[in-house]
Amino acid sequence: MDPDVLNMFVIAGGTLAIPILAFVASFLLWPSALIRIYYWYWRRALGMQVRYAYYDDYQFCYSYRGRPGYRPSILMLHGFSAHKDMWLSIVKFLPKNLHLVCVDMPGHEGTTRSDLDDYSISGQAQRIHQFVECIRLNRRPFHLVGTSMGGNVAGVYAAQYPEDICSLTLICPAGLPSTTDSKFIKQLRELQESESIDRIPLIPSTPEEMSDMLKLCSYVRFKVPQQILQGLVDVRIPHNDFYRKRKFCPLARPSSRTPRGGDRLVPCPLLPSVLDVSGANLLASAIPDCHVYILENCGHSVVVERPRKTANLILEFLALLHNPYYMKKQA
Repeated sequence: MDPDVLNMFVIAGGTLAIPILAFVASFLLWPSALIRIYYWYWRRALGMQVRYAYYDDYQFCYSYRGRPGYRPSILMLHGFSAHKDMWLSIVKFLPKNLHLVCVDMPGHEGTTRSDLDDYSISGQAQRIHQFVECIRLNRRPFHLVGTSMGGNVAGVYAAQYPEDICSLTLICPAGLPSTTDSKFIKQLRELQESESIDRIPLIPSTPEEMSDMLKLCSYVRFKVPQQILQGLVDVRIPHNDFYRKRKFCPLARPSSRTPRGGDRLVPCPLLPSVLDVSGANLLASAIPDCHVYILENCGHSVVVERPRKTANLILEFLALLHNPYYMKKQA
């Protein structure tokens, strides 16, 4: 074989081998790096841009896509110990001409973390209102979406700042009283009574605990490789002590506030192992024009398990609310 041709194959093989070896090394040695790269790539692929907003010396980290238009902007609030990128699976199924904003909740990921801050549900709602004013999202009423703890904050936000929103979607919202306590709520109350903060189910510190959390929150039994579980844990570990000490998780404390009567809601309840579905009845009976959807064979992590269905429910709900005939009927 011609030496030049041989050299060409060697160079080509080396060029291909370097990224493959880098991927294998990252997977085995630094799985958390792959998790971060995965979210970075997915954000870019979906057109989500990361930005920062400031209220005095308080920093909010958020991602967005699109610009405000004739349809309401959508603000999404994630759950406890999660981050703004958890919404990417739903963003994938939303039109690109919709204005979407996903913010890191107070004390989470890129948003300011301070021991002096108020992390109660009402305190977080106040911080989110500051964020909304920072980016002038409330120049026109917007649609607010929240899941789990973020659903609790979204409901209180609607009660405190009803003029800011035109409609509301609550996905498995925490803080609702229910007729039956789930296994998770009972376990959380036992931890609160014993003042034990070492084994909170939503704050995993090992791959085994991460696997247990996924089983708790999901109906579908995902087969996640050990290294990916390790990567997911490694990403969380720097935040775990703060989450434990601040006792963020409000799931065992029902909220005394409910959104006011003019709000429209689309709760998408859940597998009873985390929050009992009976809490949805409270919203259905207390709020006029409340649309309740029960998703069968789906756990608490609706955003992960049924992203297409959830996105379609939100879009159908918005289309109904802004249908001229429906608006005339409501008036």
